[in-house]
Amino acid sequence: MDLTLTAILLGIVEGLTEFLPVSSTGHLILATRLFGYDASQWSTFNIVIQLGAILAVIVQFWRTFWAVGQGLLKWHPSSLRFVRNVLLAFIPSAILGLLLNDWIEGLLGEPGVVAWALIIGGIAILGVEKVARQGPLTGVAELPARQCLGVGLAQCLAMVPGVSRSGATIMGALAMGIERRTAAEFSFFLAVPTMVGATTLELVKHHETLMAGAGPVGWTEIAIGFVVSFIVALVVIKAFMAFVSRSGFAPFAWYRIVAGAVALILLGRA
Repeated sequence: MDLTLTAILLGIVEGLTEFLPVSSTGHLILATRLFGYDASQWSTFNIVIQLGAILAVIVQFWRTFWAVGQGLLKWHPSSLRFVRNVLLAFIPSAILGLLLNDWIEGLLGEPGVVAWALIIGGIAILGVEKVARQGPLTGVAELPARQCLGVGLAQCLAMVPGVSRSGATIMGALAMGIERRTAAEFSFFLAVPTMVGATTLELVKHHETLMAGAGPVGWTEIAIGFVVSFIVALVVIKAFMAFVSRSGFAPFAWYRIVAGAVALILLGRA
């Protein structure tokens, strides 16, 4: 398949799945394998284009980020708590990500791991949805520190491809009694430092290959995937918030189980 077309399709996959609890990385790994490419050779592309989806968060919630920025200049307590909560949730995965980076990169070329993680994660979502008791609707700044740290620890599970960063954080939040919409918003905000950090680390490690154009995927493909993922994610975010407020997360759980099962069948025939 043409590399430009592949970059467009993978950008669409990233934009559709980054903020859904279905694992964008897992879908990108499976899609790359189904397209006939070596998933490990596209790992840098898959990570960097996630910044397009992150930019969509900043655009969608620009009023929130603007208000927090202005509040920080005035040392407003609400803005300080917002930043504290996001940082508390970010720190656990940042530390483990640095320590386990080589192990994580090794898993990025294992579509079988992704398929099983999709299935197990789907079952876990069904379990959490059934037993979790939602707290009152509140803002991210009003969450207690212990809950934010708990969400950060849950995010560490997403280092296994297929688990889903948004799925782990949202389910972790629900398990600790955070209201459904607040959990989703917190996951969006937490994605910003998490994915910026992961992308920066990836670029630092592989910048020589990218600059030299020695790999199969170059800056042109990355730029295309970035733009496409941004546009698609911008549409998905609003639709996702409306959907989970009305229907919850069980539909995504069943999708994960079916997708994982289908992936195992297709991989077995490959």
